[in-house]
Amino acid sequence: MSHVDAAPGRFTPAPAACYKPCVAETRAPNAPGEEVIDAVVDSVTFRSEDARFSVLRMSRTPAREDTPHFVAVGDLGRSEPGEMLRLRGVWHEHPRYGRRLRVRAFSPLVPTSTEGLVRYLGSGAIPGVGPETAQRLVKRFGDRVLEVAATQSDKLREVEGIGKARARSIAEAIRAKREDAETMAFLHGLGLGPALARRVRERYEDDTTRVVSDDPYMVAEQVRGVGFKTADQMGRALEIASDDPRRAAGAALHLLGTAADDGHVFMTLEDLEQGADSLDVPRGLMAPALAALTARGVVIEDRGAFYPPPLYRAELDVAERLVDLARPRKPPADLARALSEAHDDALTETQRSAVSASLLRGALVLTGGPGTGKTTTVRAIVRAHQALGRRVALCAPTGRAAKRLAETTELTAKTIHRTLEWNPAHGSFRRDRQNPIEADLVLVDEASMLDMRLAQSLLNAVDSASSIVLVGDVDQLPPVSPGQVLRETIASGVVETIRLREVFRQAQQSAIVRGAHAILHGRMPEATPAGTRGDGDLFMIPARTPEELQDKLLATIERAAQAYDLDPKRDLQVLSPMRRGPAGVDQLNARLQEALNPAPPDGSTSRRAGPFRPGDKVMQLRNDYERDVYNGDLGEVTHVEGPSVFVTIDGREVQYQPKHLEDLTLAFASTIHKVQGSEFPAVVIVLHTSHFILLSRALIYTAVTRARRLVVLLGDPRALARAVRNAVSYDTHSRLAERLTALGATPAP
Repeated sequence: MSHVDAAPGRFTPAPAACYKPCVAETRAPNAPGEEVIDAVVDSVTFRSEDARFSVLRMSRTPAREDTPHFVAVGDLGRSEPGEMLRLRGVWHEHPRYGRRLRVRAFSPLVPTSTEGLVRYLGSGAIPGVGPETAQRLVKRFGDRVLEVAATQSDKLREVEGIGKARARSIAEAIRAKREDAETMAFLHGLGLGPALARRVRERYEDDTTRVVSDDPYMVAEQVRGVGFKTADQMGRALEIASDDPRRAAGAALHLLGTAADDGHVFMTLEDLEQGADSLDVPRGLMAPALAALTARGVVIEDRGAFYPPPLYRAELDVAERLVDLARPRKPPADLARALSEAHDDALTETQRSAVSASLLRGALVLTGGPGTGKTTTVRAIVRAHQALGRRVALCAPTGRAAKRLAETTELTAKTIHRTLEWNPAHGSFRRDRQNPIEADLVLVDEASMLDMRLAQSLLNAVDSASSIVLVGDVDQLPPVSPGQVLRETIASGVVETIRLREVFRQAQQSAIVRGAHAILHGRMPEATPAGTRGDGDLFMIPARTPEELQDKLLATIERAAQAYDLDPKRDLQVLSPMRRGPAGVDQLNARLQEALNPAPPDGSTSRRAGPFRPGDKVMQLRNDYERDVYNGDLGEVTHVEGPSVFVTIDGREVQYQPKHLEDLTLAFASTIHKVQGSEFPAVVIVLHTSHFILLSRALIYTAVTRARRLVVLLGDPRALARAVRNAVSYDTHSRLAERLTALGATPAP
């Protein structure tokens, strides 16, 4: 019985003669130029700390006269001398080290010759077995030694020097090696590369083969990096039919996940059926698949809307908490004094009404564009609450926004995540309904970035007797994650909303502010006159081809740094609508890294780890609660030690081990979406016709409002015109506004 047929939860050892491996029938087809080679590890020339990159000297088996020995490089796990591997890779010529096999996948093999068995057992791969013990074991049991060890471990005691405990230890190590080899061979045979195969193996451990064989499509929902396409590849190798219910269920979950990535909280059956067409899944299978997923609790259905359960619970919680907080409050006894201390002659009537509302309502939304006085109003609100002796907690979605809020109010401000205090022991926030934030007023800046899950965690941590003020520009881009909480809260009319519309005279002196409002109203911005300087300058530089654009970008950065006394890495941020493409972030970062942080003149790579080198500007791509770094955090690489990268973020040093490096990217250039909530002294916005699919008024408005002193719009004028004209609304599926309206119409108990 092969491992594919093994009973759930256990492995049946395969016969030694079969171990080549036993899953060749499921092997994915070779890519063009690939070779499959069986070889023995002679020595390990180099291995990274996390074993994700190795350089091994290998000997073909059987040997070939033309190339008996060769060098293999790539992800080869912790392969040791004497081990046999089946390698799949492509030959390439290294300018310094010569011809090498770049390995794309490998499967461990167990040797069958006596010589190979002695090398394998005595290589150090089996604890407690050295070369002499290996010789005695093979001499006693011959080519059956591994089978004997795996199934009849007591017989090992027949060999001199091996007692009961040592025999058990050797047997366990050999069984573990064989099971791992069998599992990895199985996964590689399904077409998974080494890194992804290892991730699946780490997720399911000894249950890997059973879980993957039972339902590879569920693996796509549970293991990061395995998407529907990869699951489908595994499904085909396992001969799962195209109309199999498991495939339809996998497609439904994939579509719900993709929709969440696009900002949707739920999808309708019609949406999912349309999406099924793109995955070559029959539409008629969607309804029964969703019914099965709903019965299992994997999906929640509510009046024809299909939700991932966490998003459904979040939408309910956010609606309930906002309605509860929004109810009128009893006026404080010292209301007049508080308003007197907060108000000054500079406040408009609308700003004064915002201060009053923050004291009379448990929830308030304050919105408005640049130059309309949000900052002044926030300071006045804080003063009013402090005058009453109320505790104030200030927070924002990003570190840069929190820092700016602290500078504005001259009080401590934190990110929302740090305000909620992550508890790694329980995998949740410490602050919740039972342990709320210790504040009478929670004020949230850049609230346009609040998605449904983060809003749920925040609102659940606000005491019912406390107040919350959400401050943000609703005309900016919606959050990257699902749910437009600020926009839907305003649309419901349940939470009192004050919109600041008047642009103050001083702000009107800024070409950035004038340009932002022009864009918001569908007009092209006006540039600062050549040869002049103002409180906020905006310039436009035409460039049509990617080559011209990159050359002008470098020249623009140099001139801006000199003219405005800017550090080109810390004070200036390059923005692009897209990550890929000829004018995308990836291409720009490669060029900017060489210009702003070039490699050492001697070409040394000892101070590098992956694409990173000391002095690089970098960004965190995902929330990592354990290490207290979050999506969009910016930092600078301080030093590299071996495969680890050390990054300073918000004044503290964070170590990125190799397994964390995929969460880090160069950030000399960034997508506009990734810098929501951040502000910089200067931004250069790169626009090209290849960006047309993403260009919109909200996108360019968000980009322009990221800068305080200088904006440069660099690129094709047609792209800018397209963005200004395109007033796409970014509508996403959510019922938050509907729920708020329904709950708000219900009288309080």
